[in-house]
Amino acid sequence: MASNITESGVLIIDADEDGSRLDRVLVRQLGTGRRSLMLRLIRKGNVRINKKRCKPETRVVAGDAIYLPMSLREADEQERVSVPLSLLHRVASMPVLYEDEWLLVVDKPAGMVVHGGSGHEGGLIEALKESRGLSELRLAHRLDRDTSGVLLMAKNLASLRHLADSFRQRDMQKTYFALISKTLYPYAGRMRSKLSKGVMRGGERMVVDADDGKESITDYQVMMMLGKEGFDFSLIALHPHSGRTHQLRVQLQNEGHAILGDGKYGAKEELTAYKAIGGKGLMLHAWRLRFDHPMSGKLMEFKAAWPASWHRILPPRS
Repeated sequence: MASNITESGVLIIDADEDGSRLDRVLVRQLGTGRRSLMLRLIRKGNVRINKKRCKPETRVVAGDAIYLPMSLREADEQERVSVPLSLLHRVASMPVLYEDEWLLVVDKPAGMVVHGGSGHEGGLIEALKESRGLSELRLAHRLDRDTSGVLLMAKNLASLRHLADSFRQRDMQKTYFALISKTLYPYAGRMRSKLSKGVMRGGERMVVDADDGKESITDYQVMMMLGKEGFDFSLIALHPHSGRTHQLRVQLQNEGHAILGDGKYGAKEELTAYKAIGGKGLMLHAWRLRFDHPMSGKLMEFKAAWPASWHRILPPRS
């Protein structure tokens, strides 16, 4: 049971959570393992704010009393994440780009999940909490398991709230590099989509461009046109102005130029050709992140070098 939940099952909102969404507060207080249960109970009216029905997106105010049913009050032993020793070793060797009392910035390797759950015993965030004793560590944004590069985390709720505001106001600048099939034309432009997640296609849950989706905007610039053994591909820079799930992957697939190594959204024939030239893994890398420090206001910029796997198919530097 979280420390600020009373014996009668009432969670009192403190000043740090003022203005936060109800569902996000509950995830922070109770963990990610019961998120679907939390949402279901909120919608049924079993979770109430000041004795009134509410929605997952309802904003809470400091001093609010949140009633929690018994099923959410006690921790479930099965939900406690056990971090594998192999993951702790990987995290220990992961490059740290910056650290202070408020922030932790790392160069995440491809193939590492950021959160445990969904079939994974533990993720990067759980491993860092355990290995560094950072019990309040939280993700400021997410990278897909197969995406490498700059990952920003907050060491406490105060810094997380400031960073979340920066993302929401689009003050945070993200630059990704990707290798894509063929090339985009014009060589610079903007991709606009309305992305909706959770759509089932062929038995798999996908993100799609749909009329009822959320607006998603990405600027792109073709950096280099390449080819190897008859397979044409390009290096592009991407500047997303929103942070939807699989945004870059879906938008590029919609343009007919899927990211190389994308087994979920790319065409099978392109995946086969990519593997034939020595490619392995998703060619999407979070290269640079710029933002104002949540406490000092100082402009921060961090870059992560391309993974070694990229050099298998990129031309050598002269």
